[in-house]
Amino acid sequence: MGWIVAIIVGGVAGWLASKVMNRDASMGIFWNVVVGCIGSVIGNVIAGPLLGISGSVQEFSLMGLVIAILGAVVLLGAANLIQRGRVR
Repeated sequence: MGWIVAIIVGGVAGWLASKVMNRDASMGIFWNVVVGCIGSVIGNVIAGPLLGISGSVQEFSLMGLVIAILGAVVLLGAANLIQRGRVR
């Protein structure tokens, strides 16, 4: 059951991050889920050691959603930097 929650929360996190980074037109539902789930991992790697907090997308929590969104924004910023040579 945790993977269903991870897909839903990952999709929401990826969608919100794509809105923040102004990439919503170029991403579909599948890529929103992928970016949100990978963003959750990136967010936990960054926020865990630095702030001492962690969240999981497998069991819904507000902190897990926020960490996933922040990680997805970092991921999309890195993708923009690689693709276009600048961050939007």
